[in-house]
Amino acid sequence: MLGSDAVSPAVSPPQAEASQPKQSTLKVIRAAVVGTIVEYYDFGIYGYMATMVATLFFVSEDETAALLGTFAAFAVAFFLRVPGGIFFGHIGDKYGRKNALSWTILLMVVATAAMGLMPTYATLGVWATVMLVLARCLQGFAAGGELSGANAFVSESAPARWRATQTSMVNSGTYLGSLVASLVALGITTVFTEEQILEWAWRIPFLLSVVIGVVGIWIRNHLEDTPQFEELEEKGETKKLPIVELLRTSGGSVVKIILLGALIIGGYYIASVYAATYLQTTGGLSSSVAFLSTCLALILGVITLPIAGYLADKYGRKPVLFAGSAASAIVGVPMFMLMSGGTVWQAIVGQSVLFICVSVVNGASFVTYVEMLKASVRYSGIALGNNVTNMCLGGTAPFIATWLIDVTGNSLAPAGYFVFCALLTLGAVFFIEETKGIELRTD
Repeated sequence: MLGSDAVSPAVSPPQAEASQPKQSTLKVIRAAVVGTIVEYYDFGIYGYMATMVATLFFVSEDETAALLGTFAAFAVAFFLRVPGGIFFGHIGDKYGRKNALSWTILLMVVATAAMGLMPTYATLGVWATVMLVLARCLQGFAAGGELSGANAFVSESAPARWRATQTSMVNSGTYLGSLVASLVALGITTVFTEEQILEWAWRIPFLLSVVIGVVGIWIRNHLEDTPQFEELEEKGETKKLPIVELLRTSGGSVVKIILLGALIIGGYYIASVYAATYLQTTGGLSSSVAFLSTCLALILGVITLPIAGYLADKYGRKPVLFAGSAASAIVGVPMFMLMSGGTVWQAIVGQSVLFICVSVVNGASFVTYVEMLKASVRYSGIALGNNVTNMCLGGTAPFIATWLIDVTGNSLAPAGYFVFCALLTLGAVFFIEETKGIELRTD
């Protein structure tokens, strides 16, 4: 029955005792956040460097065609997130959350560093483009297992009354990673001339991944696995094929996760990665101003996330999800009108409001996913649902937004995409049960 697996009664005292964290909450959150920062810096830097990548790897006399090619490669990585999510979900549910999360960060660093070292179109022609796309595919495969595993890890280690607050901090890692990427892009465009950037300085943001990646790998290797997974192992209740068990017992929850995630994925990429390009191409602002606006929006998003998580712990998941998605649907068009106005304050206000609305929903989303699923398929379930949404609405968002403007000639067309994502999430809220305060399911 759709939704029958969403809520479970409280566990018995012995089981609750077994589920208590054996390592400090701070250590768990730090490991999850730092690793997620690395992953989303690596994944986001490509989007923020899109206009430069278009010039170096997608050579075309038509600037729009080159930019579409760049965003198409951006989208391709999202199609690899689904198999990546299934693969790392299998590892995480069968062999441990820690093992899966250690591999995701390693593969992401390797792929991003490879981008910084590869020759451009001027040297290898179309083969340079092929190599770039393959590196993006590896990034997508690795990213497929990151956020779902990090959220499962923290949620399974957090006390029930603070679960949303602590889980929301993991998602702040995605924003911080994007923020670092945006700051680096801002620094590159400020310090170097356009000629220097196109000649060699564009490589710097990609190669920085190695430095921050080593830190993330070291921190994660010093973690223990979650109490709930260790309990599953001790009882011999891990599944041979978690994905099969997931689809057999929790298919309804996966569908809800796909729809609930529309705004925090499609809306996120419109309000952050694509908005940086929109402010330049439609708003007529410089790249430095566009990156500055994006940085400020991300900072406000980082502040909003734990506040939204706290509210979800205090008042429930559904009220927060409803408020954030409803507000997004209402302000979508007006904020895009501001961003197209061509002034600095309009850019900052418009982008920031959109991003705060997305962050409100994000603060309550992943804890809701965790509480829908039992431990033996939790990693796989979040990874599958989240990555299907990423594939359908996230990776395609910058491409579709650029295409919509080109086809319709209307600079506000991307606002329609943002509102569409908000309405999908808003509709899904009515079909989920409130999960505030429940004990996480282990069977």
